[in-house]
Amino acid sequence: MKRAVLFGASGLVGSSLLQLLLQDDSYTEIVSFGRRALDAEHPRLTSKTISFSNLGECQEWLPKSDVFCCLGTTIKTAGSREAFRLVDHTYPLEIARLSLAAGARQFLVITAMGADSSSAFFYNRVKGELEHDLKQLSLPALHIFRPSLLLGDRREHRLAESFAARLAPLLTPLLIGPFRTYRPVQAADVAKAMLDAAHKATGGQHVYPSDKIALLAAASKVEN
Repeated sequence: MKRAVLFGASGLVGSSLLQLLLQDDSYTEIVSFGRRALDAEHPRLTSKTISFSNLGECQEWLPKSDVFCCLGTTIKTAGSREAFRLVDHTYPLEIARLSLAAGARQFLVITAMGADSSSAFFYNRVKGELEHDLKQLSLPALHIFRPSLLLGDRREHRLAESFAARLAPLLTPLLIGPFRTYRPVQAADVAKAMLDAAHKATGGQHVYPSDKIALLAAASKVEN
């Protein structure tokens, strides 16, 4: 029995990943945890509502599972820096700790391009601190995905990202060589890269910058 456990299925990448998982017969069970139940129904899908302040409730589902963490927000949406840190650092780290304790097969997580624990920018610093703390856990397999600007249909409107997305077709051809990592990436491609990495089941720690994510998605056998 091969199980996928997904946190953040209602988000931009998480929703794409959920659809890929439901199409993937190699997983006999997909368990989704979120604050709200999903609208989706599928014979192999179990949707669980959970309070993220009590993540221990999910631990029974984690043994021998592939754990996908797609949690993420913005300071504006979260309402404060403290609330942002909870969603983008505290919760993913706690999920990883529970995964390790339960004997999960691998942990796959999204951070961001520019993640750096010493960054002067709060957003990048929190993402970098998460990466640093995850690497200290000695998970059997840790896969960190660092996308640049994510393209796709968001449920929430983000003015700056919407403007950048409109410029993307003009700017992308100019981002070549060492600047390829700054190219925007489709959320669906991040999902494909995550699932492809899970299938390869490579142990150890792996970091995928945005340009590598796009290459993995293009070469992936995962179907949209």
